[in-house]
Amino acid sequence: MLTHVWGLMAHPQREWKQMHDEHETVFHLYAHHVLILSAVPVVCSFIGTTQFGWGLGAERTIQLGLLDAFYAGIVFYLVILAAVLFMGNVIHWMAQRFVDPPNRRRCVKFAGYVATPMLLSGVVALYPIVWLCLLAGVIGLCWSGYLLYVGIPNFLDISDEQGFIVSSATLAIGVLVLEMLLAATVLLWGYGERIILSLLQ
Repeated sequence: MLTHVWGLMAHPQREWKQMHDEHETVFHLYAHHVLILSAVPVVCSFIGTTQFGWGLGAERTIQLGLLDAFYAGIVFYLVILAAVLFMGNVIHWMAQRFVDPPNRRRCVKFAGYVATPMLLSGVVALYPIVWLCLLAGVIGLCWSGYLLYVGIPNFLDISDEQGFIVSSATLAIGVLVLEMLLAATVLLWGYGERIILSLLQ
């Protein structure tokens, strides 16, 4: 798992070609890659929101209790896992227009690896300042977009021209999913205590 993470960050074209010949199942991908990396933003957000609180500017912070942060973390973790699976299905659906489309398993694997930079960017949530988290998220999204464009022809065996169409549409949908994740992050980690209390009343 760590080998692929470093390869995707340092030399993605070579890494995609190497992964192309691996016969990895979706279960193995989740067990050795997605489940572990998805924990990075969750654990970091848990630590950041309970120890420091969300920095909102003007020295205002919103800090969660341990129990509230724990529940928010579980929901956040499940949402991330579902988002990866959803994007894999989006890629599979987009690729169906071509002569020899990749199967669903390969598309889900691809989505799991493409999400790597965005999941790693969650490290900044250890000290959660809103503008810093947004900046890290944008950088992670840009690198994931690059992995998407480079990986589609190398990993999914789609031509460069067809891959550009799939990549562009997938990236647009991915941006919407990321915006929903960011909104969920603010709601769960920033106002989780208030939401939980309002639901219990």
